[in-house]
Amino acid sequence: MGSRFPSHQLSNGLYVSGRPEQPKERPPTMSSTAMPYTGGDIKKSGELGKMFDIPVDGSRSRKSGPINNAPSRTGSFGGAASHSGPIMSNSINRPGSVSSAGIPGSASVKKTNSGPLNRHGDPVKKSSGPQPGGGNSVSRQNSGPLAPVLPTTGLITSGPISSGPLNSSGAPRKVSGPLDSTGSLKLHAASIAHNQAVTNLSQEDEYSFHRSFPKPILWSMVLLFVMGFIAGGFILGAVHNPILLIVVVVLFGAVAAVFIWNTYWGRRAITGFIARYPDAELRTARDGQFVKVSGVVTCGNVPLESSFQRVPRCVYTSTSLYEYRGWDSKAANPTHRRFTWGLRSLERHVVDFYISDFQSGLRALVKTGYGARVTPYVDESVVVDINQSNRDMSPEFIRWLGERNLSSDDRVMRLKEGYIKEGSTVSVMGVVQRNENVLMIVPPPEPFPTGCQWAKCILPASLEGIVLRCEDTSKIDVIPV
Repeated sequence: MGSRFPSHQLSNGLYVSGRPEQPKERPPTMSSTAMPYTGGDIKKSGELGKMFDIPVDGSRSRKSGPINNAPSRTGSFGGAASHSGPIMSNSINRPGSVSSAGIPGSASVKKTNSGPLNRHGDPVKKSSGPQPGGGNSVSRQNSGPLAPVLPTTGLITSGPISSGPLNSSGAPRKVSGPLDSTGSLKLHAASIAHNQAVTNLSQEDEYSFHRSFPKPILWSMVLLFVMGFIAGGFILGAVHNPILLIVVVVLFGAVAAVFIWNTYWGRRAITGFIARYPDAELRTARDGQFVKVSGVVTCGNVPLESSFQRVPRCVYTSTSLYEYRGWDSKAANPTHRRFTWGLRSLERHVVDFYISDFQSGLRALVKTGYGARVTPYVDESVVVDINQSNRDMSPEFIRWLGERNLSSDDRVMRLKEGYIKEGSTVSVMGVVQRNENVLMIVPPPEPFPTGCQWAKCILPASLEGIVLRCEDTSKIDVIPV
């Protein structure tokens, strides 16, 4: 019979009122991804890396199949479901994804990626937009651009807590910090030695009377004395007259005394010659003129640092290690004689710098770098004096020796260091060169002779390259620049 109330028959034969119930959809199949061992690296964390648009290592990630008979999470609540993994653009039409039809009583479901919350406890909305496909509106919210430090997501990963922040590419951020002293100093010394802008000076660049004395004159004097000794001996044997031989011996003794005098006092005579040489004014100096300029030093593009005392912003540095050789001590070098100080190690560098003339106030570029010929007359002061009694009182000196692979043993050593730092007053001797608007002082093409100093019994010497003269800067206050 007819009725205005709809009814239907159940499977057991009973008639009940109401329309037949729609068949329930199959519970959603949830897929899971095997959690790999990340070791604290976000690149290996799979879905977490995708959530922040960070490329992940696909070779290590592996996906498992769908989980059958998984318990369904359904309910009539209208709140937003939050997942720690990202929601892909095609996840709505893909089998196994959670659709709004599987959750009765909810018109729309918002799936947000994990991220920072506001003060009310709601997710921070940065960008959203409707997704194509599906009858209900499902919106996706991105976490926005990646911050330098990742926000707290609540995901528990393996690895140490102190893995550090990550950069924009997901790799661990490289935090700059101090290296160990040995490694950093070796790198620093190697960079200076191989830098083309730095001129590495050796012991041969120092003043030496034997090297500066003209060789033709020296060999002529040796030839004359040899002939005199031969003639004096012949006359003494033939005529029995020793006068000529005595004269030759006296002359030879006088010349030898002059040579010894110049060997030990020649450097002081040269520094006196430089001090007495008149200063020139750069404003009126001609192009190609040999001049002496005194003024204040300013660093160029490549400042130096002293080796032991670590004095910064230098244009010239020199660190010398000397050893005293006794009767049974080891020699510092092949030419080291007993009961004398011998040079064991030398580090001497110089670079281009600027000098402000005291006379005119002009600023000139001194070309002492890039392998230029330089003769330094820079005073050095004794920094460390080591013997058997105070060997353990200077750990910095022991560290300095270890960085250069130098053994201390039981030797008596002395470390001297000299430098020209920015603001020091120096005297420079060289040739003026004008190149458009740049005023430079370059090495002379020929050695500059000093002439004889008869009052002091000083023989003539020659100055090669640019001459640098500076007193001990550790006892003089520098001018701030």
